[in-house]
Amino acid sequence: MDRPSQRGPRQHTGGHRRDPLWIAALVHRLSGLALACFLPLHFLALGLAIDGEARLDGLLKWTANPVVKLAETLLVLLLAVHMLGGIRLLVIENAPWREGQKRLATGALVVAAAVALAFLARAV
Repeated sequence: MDRPSQRGPRQHTGGHRRDPLWIAALVHRLSGLALACFLPLHFLALGLAIDGEARLDGLLKWTANPVVKLAETLLVLLLAVHMLGGIRLLVIENAPWREGQKRLATGALVVAAAVALAFLARAV
């Protein structure tokens, strides 16, 4: 008969949550959720365009608000982060593991931030 383990149940320390690749995966998931929350608003805007010119003009005037411009910039950042995170996953799953992937994940975040800032500069 086997003896029960002397060590007891395995305890999680949470140390993996400080790993840059784990953080990159978390950001990818959260950006996907945020984009999914945005989609109904996008469909509403498309519905207003179909509904009539006056309602669409009202929406377009509202989008000139600086807070909305900032939200659009955040949306572009989320899109860039999510796209680059998806590319990172494709590389991880389909290419041989490389030691520099943490740098690639950081680089993807920097590129996403640059894209969002370029959009913000153009929108203002």
